[in-house]
Amino acid sequence: MNQGQTVFAQLIGHLSHDEFRRCVNRYQGNRGVRSFSCWDQFLAMAFAQLTFRESLRDLEDSLATLPSKLYHMGFHTAVKRATLADANEVRDWRIFADFAHALIRTARPLYADAPFDIDFGPALNATLFALDATVIDLCLALFPWAQFRRAKAAVKLHTMIEVRTAIPIFVDVTAGSVHDIKVLDLLILDPGSYLVMDRAYIDFARLYKLDQDGVYFFIRAKTNLAFRRRCSHPVSKSTGVRSDQSIWLTGPKSSQLYPDLLRRIHYYAADKDKRFHFLTNNFALPALSVAAIYKHRWDIEVFFKLIKQNLRIKGFFGTSPNSVKTQIWISISVYLLIAIIKKRLGLPHSFSQILQILSLTLFEKVPILSLFQGFSPHLELPSSDKQLTLLDI
Repeated sequence: MNQGQTVFAQLIGHLSHDEFRRCVNRYQGNRGVRSFSCWDQFLAMAFAQLTFRESLRDLEDSLATLPSKLYHMGFHTAVKRATLADANEVRDWRIFADFAHALIRTARPLYADAPFDIDFGPALNATLFALDATVIDLCLALFPWAQFRRAKAAVKLHTMIEVRTAIPIFVDVTAGSVHDIKVLDLLILDPGSYLVMDRAYIDFARLYKLDQDGVYFFIRAKTNLAFRRRCSHPVSKSTGVRSDQSIWLTGPKSSQLYPDLLRRIHYYAADKDKRFHFLTNNFALPALSVAAIYKHRWDIEVFFKLIKQNLRIKGFFGTSPNSVKTQIWISISVYLLIAIIKKRLGLPHSFSQILQILSLTLFEKVPILSLFQGFSPHLELPSSDKQLTLLDI
C-alpha cells in the first residue's frame, strides 16, 4: 500500500539494501566517503536511466528542480555532477556488477513459468542460452583505451541471455578489439545446457571444451569447413531439412582440436530463400528442432536493440573504463528492476511502455499500479519494437 512514497521510492523498494551493502563492503566502496555514498551514486545513475538523462549536468538540473522530494526518493544528499563524476571514476564498477548479478538471481525464479512459444516437443528439456556481442561506438580522442580501429574506438558488450526469460545471465564489457570467442573461456554453464551462437564463435578448441563439459552448442558452419561424412540420417525434405549428417573434421588443425564426431544439418528456409548449415554436438534432437533452436539466436539481437533504444548505454557520463562499466552495469540493473516489478505487479505492458510511463511520474506520490490502470498494453508507442518473451508475459 502506498503511504505517501514517490514512485521512484516504490521502485527502489523492490531492491535489497542488505544485498547492496554486501556488494559495497566486498570492495570497500564507502571507505573514506563522508556524504555521497555508493547507494546515492546508484540511485542517481538509475534515475538517469529511468528518465533518459543525456549528461551529468542534465541529471543535476533535473534532481535540483524538486529538492524537497530528494529525501523521500531515497537520496541522503543533493547530487552534484562533479561529485557523481568522481564517484563513477574511482568507485569499483564490480560493486554494481555484483549487485546486478544479485538481481538476476531474484528475477530468474519469477519467470520460471514463462511459456516457450515454439513447438520443440519433448526434446527440449534443458535451458537454452543465446550468446552474442554488440559494439558501442565511441570517440577515440576521448576513449583511447578502447581503440577498435585505426581511427575509431568502441566497447563490446558481450552478453548471454536465457532465451525463455530474456534475462541476461552473463555480461562482460571489453574494448572493441577483444575478439568474441575469448568470452567462451569465461562462461560457466551447467551440463546439459543448450548454447546457440553465430559463426563468430567458431573455435574448435573452445567448442570441444564445451562438449567435454556436457554443454550442447548450436552454431552455423563456415563455408570453407573441411569435413568427411561418416553417415547420413533420413530426413523429410518437405520440412526444409535437406540433409542430416554425422561428420569428422579433416582440416590439419580442426581435426586435432575437435577429434570427435559433429552433426551437420543443411536447412533451407523457404520464407527467406536462404540456406543454412548448422553444426552441433547434439545427436538426439530432431533436425528440425535444431533449426528452430537456431532461430532463437536472434532473440539476443532483439535484446540489444531494446536496451540501446531505451537505456543510456550509447552516451556515457565519463570516459574512463571504470565509469563506462559502472554506467553499463547500472543500466542492466534498471532493466532487471523493471523485469522484477513487471512480474510482481502482474503488468502486461512492454518494457518500453513501462519505462515511458515511469519516466514521467517518478516524483508523483501514487501507487505504481495505478499508473497503468486504464492504459492499454496494446497501445503502440512511437518506438515500439518486437519484445522478448520476458516482456510479453
